Amino acid sequence: MNTRPAIDESTGPVSLSVAFNQDNSCFSVGLDSGFCVFRSEPCELQVSQDFNAGIGVAEMLGRANYIAIVGGGRQPKFPQNKVVLWDDAKKKAIFTLEFRSQVHRVRLSKSRIVVALQNSVHLYAFSSPPQKLSVFETADNPTGLCCLGSKIIAFPGRTPGQVQIVEIGNGNVSIIPAHGTPLRALELSPDGEIVATASETGTLIRVFSAANCTRLEELRRGVDPAVIYSIAISPNSALLAVTSDKSTMHIFDLPSSGRSRNGSMVSNRPHRNSNSSSATGSADEGNKQKWGILGKIPLLPRVFSDVYSITSAHFETDDDPQTDLGKSVAMPIPGIPGGKPRKGVIGWKDDYTILVIGAGRDGRWEKFIIGEGEDGRRHLVRNGWKRYLGKN
Repeated sequence: MNTRPAIDESTGPVSLSVAFNQDNSCFSVGLDSGFCVFRSEPCELQVSQDFNAGIGVAEMLGRANYIAIVGGGRQPKFPQNKVVLWDDAKKKAIFTLEFRSQVHRVRLSKSRIVVALQNSVHLYAFSSPPQKLSVFETADNPTGLCCLGSKIIAFPGRTPGQVQIVEIGNGNVSIIPAHGTPLRALELSPDGEIVATASETGTLIRVFSAANCTRLEELRRGVDPAVIYSIAISPNSALLAVTSDKSTMHIFDLPSSGRSRNGSMVSNRPHRNSNSSSATGSADEGNKQKWGILGKIPLLPRVFSDVYSITSAHFETDDDPQTDLGKSVAMPIPGIPGGKPRKGVIGWKDDYTILVIGAGRDGRWEKFIIGEGEDGRRHLVRNGWKRYLGKN
């Protein structure tokens, strides 16, 4: 007879949400017991706040002391229809914004606050107290898609599959008919000039100009449908990374990435990297048309002529059934956008270094390097990983 006590797998904090700050130098984690902030590289704990209650959304303002938090989990610290701006230096709330429905996402800049609800996006001036500037209707937005740049805001339109672009300075609104099905992912380039989108189908990523809403490129992640976790564009806007529930991260070249703004040629080639001890993935360098000569034959299905990734690699999702505080995840977790902890969230550390983080009981941080192999092709190499909650 086994008389040993059962191992309690529910001990320790569970990360409910993860998000990078604006320059990806840090990331915030909403926990079932509070929140914490980590330095992105090396992955090191910087701030920890224990509320003994859940935080479902935690968004940083750059590297400042301000963090926008929303209650979440089975025992939320705050109501899920309230945004609390927390000053970590003073260890207290500065102000609270209250809404009629659950808050899905908050984005902050030094001058603006954007709050995404299920069917609307609210824009505020960052002041004390905040001043409401505008409210925009959206299609259903359960994951809180919204992007805040220095000059524009991007979020779902009123019709599923559309993107609204709002100019912060004058309030002008443009519409991008991006997809025929609801949006699943939406991202702005660091300079605010490129908009990248994916739909619930998850096979295509479309790239648009934020200035005139024209389509610049269509990128094929794969043929089978997938849930897109994250899209992110490199600091120099030359590369795009995307993760999905296939546990694969794909890297794509973006159009005009070989030329600088003045038209001169610049090198897009990463440094040579012969490290083969980590997980790697590769694709035919320069052969964007995966199917070779078949892509040039007219009347064949478009899948043969689409633009595919230049390289890819596996990342960890750790979708164990213990995420929901030791219980099987049969029901959505309250106060978390989409009802499940985010996985595969991408942050570019520099033009060739990518960080991927995920929430859940087994929260992970992974580092990838884009390097050039001996074959002259670009490869995506996993350079390190860590369980940031300190669990073995």
